[in-house]
Amino acid sequence: QVQLVESGGGLVQAGGSLRLSCAASGRTFSRYAMGWFRQAPGKEREFVGAIRWSGGSTWYADFAKGRFTISRDNAKNTGYLQMNSLKPKDTAVYYCAARYYSGSRDTTEYDYWGQGTQVTVSS
Repeated sequence: QVQLVESGGGLVQAGGSLRLSCAASGRTFSRYAMGWFRQAPGKEREFVGAIRWSGGSTWYADFAKGRFTISRDNAKNTGYLQMNSLKPKDTAVYYCAARYYSGSRDTTEYDYWGQGTQVTVSS
C-alpha cells in the first residue's frame, strides 16, 4: 500500500503561482511513478503530468507545458507540482497518484490516489 496526501492548494489570483506537494508513505515510493490529475466541477478527471520513478523523465498535458513543472524528492518521499501563470480555468481539485515504475496518462492505470487539494484561481 502507498498512502498519498496532497497539500498546498488554495486561492490565488490569475497569473500567480502555487506549489502542490504529495507526501507518500507505505511501500517504497521511489519505485512508483507519480502522476498529477485534476478535476473541475462537472468535468472528468484529466491528466496534468507525470514523472518517472527515477525522476529522469516527465511528461505533461498540452495545457501544462511551459507553465507546470513536476518534480520529486525520493529521499523525502514527496512529489511536487509547481504551477505558474495560473488561469481561472486551472481551477479544480488536484490529485496525485502512484503507479508502479512507469507513469501513464490514463487514470485507470494508477494504483493509489490522494484525497485531492482544491486550487481556485480568481480573475
